[in-house]
Amino acid sequence: MQTLKHTLPLVLSATCLAAAAHVVLDQPQASAGSAYTASLRVGHGCDGSPTHTVTVQVPAGLRGAKPQPKPGWTLSVRKAPLAQPYTSHGRTVTEDVVEVRWQAASRAAWLDDAWFDTFHLRGQLPAQPGPLWFRVQQLCETGQLDWTEVPASGTSTQGLKAPAALLQVQPAQPAGHQH
Repeated sequence: MQTLKHTLPLVLSATCLAAAAHVVLDQPQASAGSAYTASLRVGHGCDGSPTHTVTVQVPAGLRGAKPQPKPGWTLSVRKAPLAQPYTSHGRTVTEDVVEVRWQAASRAAWLDDAWFDTFHLRGQLPAQPGPLWFRVQQLCETGQLDWTEVPASGTSTQGLKAPAALLQVQPAQPAGHQH
């Protein structure tokens, strides 16, 4: 029993460190059809090197993505034509944001390896439940990390070295009495 008592904290610490090693969503579940703010947490740099650019591929199905500016970072978006146009506020939308990029405006704004930060974008979730994968590229002074792997089937990221951030879109909650 003494061995287990001393080993368990080490196992838990290693598990926590492994979980913190990826780009993850602060809220990994949301209701279908709802407005959602994706807060992507970058937990470290590239093997000790500071991060200067974070690029997010907006998952298909997330409509009207709007990124939040970060002081000291330049923000850019890339739009592309949609295979399935949609209507928003009485207008037909034929192209939408497919990529968001934050780039540090100066070396002073770089995200040091010892720090973490979040990068936010907001959009409308699809009406159908299911997984949405946010693929993230992290560029550093030396090297880069591509958090883009998705499982061949299902949603388990076990065994993936650089998993994309997963949002589980849950069935919409029925409208009811709210407090």
